[in-house]
Amino acid sequence: MPTKLFALRGVPDDEAGEIRELLADNGIDYHETPAGNWGISAPAIWVNDENQAQKAKSLLEKYQQERLARARTEYERLKKAGKNKTVIDLIKEDPVRFIAYLAIIALVVYLSTKPFLHIGK
Repeated sequence: MPTKLFALRGVPDDEAGEIRELLADNGIDYHETPAGNWGISAPAIWVNDENQAQKAKSLLEKYQQERLARARTEYERLKKAGKNKTVIDLIKEDPVRFIAYLAIIALVVYLSTKPFLHIGK
């Protein structure tokens, strides 16, 4: 019976590709389920053979630890070089978009709470 190994919702394409390559390189038989036409299904990678599932899980765990180490190293490198982006940097890049999003959020909050503010009057 197939065993779910890895959910693909919200996973970057490069990470999904590396996982596919990892499984193929180690001879693990797997298949994928797509998100479907409307994106409401559960995209995932499944191991077809229960006997290979534990090996696949350990390979995946090792891969994720290595990817985490690479990401932390890259972040530290960018931080030391002063090139990592902060929220303030993003606001400075496009202040009009920031103000527009803020206005939309305020409008949604206002319209969501207005009916309840007049209860009991």
